[in-house]
Amino acid sequence: MAQETGMFTVPQTIGSVLCCKCGILMQPNAANMCAKCLRSEVDITEGLQKHVVIIHCPECESYLQPPRTWSKMQLESKELLTFCIKRLKNLNKVHLVHAEFIWTEPHSKRIKVKLRVQKEVLNGAVLEQAYTVEYVVQDQMCESCTRVQANPDQWVAAVQLRQHVSHRRTFFYLEQLIIKHDEARNAIRIKQMDQGIDFFFVNRSHAGKFVDFVGEVAPIKKRNDKQLVSHDPKSNNFNYKYTFSVEICPVCREDLICLPPKVAASQGNLGPLVICTKVTNSIALLDPFTLRHCFLNAEQYWRVPFKALLSSRQLVEYIVLDIETVSSEVIVGGSKYVVADAQIARVSDFGRNDIIFNVRTHLGHLLNPGDYALGYDLYGANSNDIELDRYKGLVLPEVILIKKSYEEKRQRKRNKPRSWKLKSLNMEIDNSTRGRDQEERMNTEYEQFKRDLEENPDLRFNISLYRNKEYQPSEMASETDGEEFPSIPIEELLADLDLSDEEMEDGSPKQ
Repeated sequence: MAQETGMFTVPQTIGSVLCCKCGILMQPNAANMCAKCLRSEVDITEGLQKHVVIIHCPECESYLQPPRTWSKMQLESKELLTFCIKRLKNLNKVHLVHAEFIWTEPHSKRIKVKLRVQKEVLNGAVLEQAYTVEYVVQDQMCESCTRVQANPDQWVAAVQLRQHVSHRRTFFYLEQLIIKHDEARNAIRIKQMDQGIDFFFVNRSHAGKFVDFVGEVAPIKKRNDKQLVSHDPKSNNFNYKYTFSVEICPVCREDLICLPPKVAASQGNLGPLVICTKVTNSIALLDPFTLRHCFLNAEQYWRVPFKALLSSRQLVEYIVLDIETVSSEVIVGGSKYVVADAQIARVSDFGRNDIIFNVRTHLGHLLNPGDYALGYDLYGANSNDIELDRYKGLVLPEVILIKKSYEEKRQRKRNKPRSWKLKSLNMEIDNSTRGRDQEERMNTEYEQFKRDLEENPDLRFNISLYRNKEYQPSEMASETDGEEFPSIPIEELLADLDLSDEEMEDGSPKQ
């Protein structure tokens, strides 16, 4: 800086002084001491806590926020850092600049946090200093875990998920959504039933939140009841057990549906034969001959409920002999479709007869002569659907194709392991109604669910897939090169990290 005086400019400089203690040259400040001497004279962390005891529940991995609130937090997370800072007393006397964790052994029962604080001392001089706070973790089970340990069957609220269909494809998908969003973290017990799953909770609010989550990913109908368990007339306290009954709509992806006249009329005379292409909190229906479509939410469906005319377990395999596109590519609900006329024949008819079907399909962008496709055989089906009888003069097509089939190409690599895997909920299995046939059927349906994930990227968009550690890199390379059927790219897979699996070089677990 400079100051103008008359005809000339006088430069202004900042002088230097000597530290009153050590005598080094320094810029002047209010204390006339250098930073080193000032720090030796004044400790701004005096009176601040250096040791704190925090309560941790080893069962549910939650921490106690006095007086009675328990919050679940992971080690070295932002939530845990905020929790640790809030537990410090007298921290408002200084200005917090920075905070970070110092690594400690996970089993040491110690958490260390390095804090950097500032404070104004000695006539306006600002001093900055870093110090470490050690948190001693004491294990103590929370009230919920204590009740569970005392009596594992002591639940307060139960959620009964049911879907009245002949397969479990919906529950396989719903299980993956629950795992990804960690919605079963508060469940003390999960039991697999004949047509659904039961979830048990120690808190009614946890069950209510879980029901709300299911309602966001599937069209449901719910009701709740309560049963009196005990009553204390002196304190007028009532203890109830709550039961939430949740029914998922029986319409699934790839189902063939004959819409009731009321529903068809409300959607502009859609169909009446439509295909269910997607099920979230609404049902996506597509007319495969005109590509007209609609979306029905849960309220619209349960107002006039309907069932599937044919389900995916009744799909028949066909071979495409010839195909000719009729329309250009159309995007419906984020998926591409092309209307085409196809000439097909049942695979099971080869060598027996020469029956050929000429059909119209919405899969013109996928099918080529020589490809295989799965569809519903209305030519040989005996359907007793009441909705079909309400349409007088309705002419049913001989075949309605649903999707392209890769079964023949999969036969070559049947014994090849997959490069990915899925996680599963820790469920108890109700063996009272389960036999060997049901177990084999469930394994077949689970395998089909995995194939659907490989063929449909939209289906795996909301779920987490993990790399298979047992899969060899050489095998992975050989399978992805020249792939003849859909597979899941390596980029979409997550690393399955588990700290409990880590071991030391000598083979003993880390302490």
